[in-house]
Amino acid sequence: MDTQALAQRFSEVLADLGLECLGVEFSPSQGQSTLRVYLDLSGAGDLAGDERREVGIEDCEKASRELSALLDVEDPIPGHYVLEVSSPGIDRPLFTAAQFRKAAGLEVKVLLKAPLDGRRRLRGKLTSVEGGRISLEAEGKTIEFEHALVESARVVPDWVALGYAPQPKPGGKRK
Repeated sequence: MDTQALAQRFSEVLADLGLECLGVEFSPSQGQSTLRVYLDLSGAGDLAGDERREVGIEDCEKASRELSALLDVEDPIPGHYVLEVSSPGIDRPLFTAAQFRKAAGLEVKVLLKAPLDGRRRLRGKLTSVEGGRISLEAEGKTIEFEHALVESARVVPDWVALGYAPQPKPGGKRK
């Protein structure tokens, strides 16, 4: 199954709701597979920007109804599966090079399809995206790779900025 083509088809259907499909994950299983669809508001700006309205439960409900109808008619996935429609959350997944570009300046975790310098798991600050070439600052060095090598990626939440972790005291030492 081509999840990118499915995400594109879903975006066409969701556009009338003011939503777009960020990406699709399919988790096959012998019992019941899961088709997970991540939504965002159409035309959402960069991820490090100002406060904006987020995808709400009502958006997910409307999208679920529309996507269920589409899946019933077009039947692109064989077998039984559960449809999950979700906002991207604070650990937002990144599917496309354009989404990486919007996350510039943020910390990300990346799993590569094949090892790069002996590592498949990378974590660092996303410094730039030019075309399909992604640059991360990690462990004091710059790591560059093509978007085509990315198996999965997520933004790392800044718990301090979100108010879920204690703010470090200036000049203070941790005990």
